[in-house]
Amino acid sequence: MKRIIVTGGAGFIGGNFILKQLKETNNIIINFDNLTYAGDLTKFNQINSNDNYQFIKGDICNREGISECLSKIKPDTIVHFAAESHVDRSIEGPSAFIQTNIVGTSVLLEETNKFYKQLEGNKKEKFRFLHISTDEVFGELGDTGKFTEKTSYDPSSPYSASKASSDHLVRAWYRTFGLPILITNCSNNYGPYQFPEKLIPLMIINAMSNKKLPIYGKGDNIRDWLYVENHCDAIYEVLNKGNIGETYNIGGNCEMKNLEVVENICDILDEIRPKKNSNSYKEQITFVKDRPGHDFRYAMDITKINQEFNWKPKESFSSGIRKTIEWYLENEKWWRDIQNKKYKQERLGVIK
Repeated sequence: MKRIIVTGGAGFIGGNFILKQLKETNNIIINFDNLTYAGDLTKFNQINSNDNYQFIKGDICNREGISECLSKIKPDTIVHFAAESHVDRSIEGPSAFIQTNIVGTSVLLEETNKFYKQLEGNKKEKFRFLHISTDEVFGELGDTGKFTEKTSYDPSSPYSASKASSDHLVRAWYRTFGLPILITNCSNNYGPYQFPEKLIPLMIINAMSNKKLPIYGKGDNIRDWLYVENHCDAIYEVLNKGNIGETYNIGGNCEMKNLEVVENICDILDEIRPKKNSNSYKEQITFVKDRPGHDFRYAMDITKINQEFNWKPKESFSSGIRKTIEWYLENEKWWRDIQNKKYKQERLGVIK
């Protein structure tokens, strides 16, 4: 049994990780989250009575709050998800990304290292700090090749630059201070509870709301799609089996053009939620001005995690996207509440 502090556990991937942990393990999970715009605690209504779960509202930039949490909880594991994560928002307001992703990570590392240095014996030997990052730190690929763990960093957006910085900080705390860290870089996630600003939930919700389905440029940009539960499984594999100081790429082995993704969503909706006039949802597709600095292609080489842990994604895109669409159709109240209170699918990050 582990005592795990999950930073950013009210977010999309962190929240799915917590729910999976509480369902499949006996680990004690402490959700440390500042509840910014994308934070959502309603997903935990089903487990709030679980004695192995606790929520602490806190900011990773707040040194005293982190120190108090570490002293109180005495974790043997920290899984660091907390981050600003939307590229378009980083174009519109970079400073929040610098503050949370860079400054916040440095504060968390400093306080964690102080805590770690006080540990002794088996507790010190067991301790791990797992940092969750993204494939966007590597920049873009051409028509061929994949990112490996040895690929040089070449970030394009304020978001990816801030995540690259946080990766470097985590690595530095291992090499300089001996903090036992692990790093994972993942491809594009999708699945339940993803905030509607991201491509897949945005398309599903806009289709259901009879709005346009805006696609940047010609829709030729390629991403490697990873179902969130597969990602959570891989994170736990790395946590349990990963070698200290190592980085592991996690991907879905599923490269698709953005236009193909949206057309897949439309085809499934045409089948399971057909329009009354029998028209296809594809008629709502519209092409808009491309995002500034839009990377052409991402693809992850997952040879390392496959060979070391025998991990590979269980969900294909066809099965994962169907599950995702069905979840959003069945949980309309969840995203309607977000529309009413936080976000109405407006476009962000347009340079004027």
